[in-house]
Amino acid sequence: MAPRENYNDLYVFMLVAREGSFTKAAAKLGVAQSGISRTLSELETRFGVQLLTRTTRKLSLTRAGEQLYHTVLASFQTLDSGVSMLAHFRDTPSGTVRINASQHAIDKVLLPKLKVFKQRYLDIRLELISESRFVDIIDEQFDAGVRLGGDVGEGMIAVRITPDMEMVVVATPDHFQCYGFPQSPKDLSTHPCIAYQFADGSLYHWEFWQDGKPLKHKPVGQWVFSDSYMEVAAAKAGLGLAYVPESLVAEELELGTLICVLKSYSHSFSGLYLYYPHRNVSPALRMVIDTLKIDNNPPA
Repeated sequence: MAPRENYNDLYVFMLVAREGSFTKAAAKLGVAQSGISRTLSELETRFGVQLLTRTTRKLSLTRAGEQLYHTVLASFQTLDSGVSMLAHFRDTPSGTVRINASQHAIDKVLLPKLKVFKQRYLDIRLELISESRFVDIIDEQFDAGVRLGGDVGEGMIAVRITPDMEMVVVATPDHFQCYGFPQSPKDLSTHPCIAYQFADGSLYHWEFWQDGKPLKHKPVGQWVFSDSYMEVAAAKAGLGLAYVPESLVAEELELGTLICVLKSYSHSFSGLYLYYPHRNVSPALRMVIDTLKIDNNPPA
């Protein structure tokens, strides 16, 4: 076998044999005909056999040349095929996509939209990891994360995946029979409230709007959770008022097991965004982005 540095010479030989002409081979390679002739002479010297028979009118292969031509041709065709497969890996969505998100985002957005991957993209593995804290998706090796628009870090590419998120104050009918219906946010001080605690130990202060101005209420009550689903569960158990995303309690509101109050005062957030560190994303992550983004979102 020729050493690796001679592969270019073998390609030149293959091209000359296929074209049947030094001139045509030189034109295809963009080199001088004299260079092609010199390369073939050096190749014959190294192998110690004549590969081509040259006359003023015709160029033909010797028996040794025929054997080498078919060997080299098959080898380069195999190489071309292997290189072409790289385009398949580049363009075909496959591999693992790790996304960091809240349980709420996974349950109400990611799973409903990404379940189509079961039929469309069987080679994509999805890891949806729930956290009740903000994580650095680069340090913790996530491909992307999901946060409210205002919480996405600087320098990240962000794609909106939900409309604005409406918040609602809810409780059971029995709760309101006991404590009455609050007419404004100031009435919340007479109600036991279920609090949400951030990872740093601080409580979320309920955000409202009154007369066009922001207003906050510090929830006071017996129950504190770090998960919105548990807030809803506690409210359904009659433990107090909860202030949660409306999408989490849509079914309960329709059934009447929970009642919404102070709707005109409630706050809305700027929706959930899928974010990631750079635009050069894998085909698998691109499929996730295209599947999740909402129609009115500008192209990522």
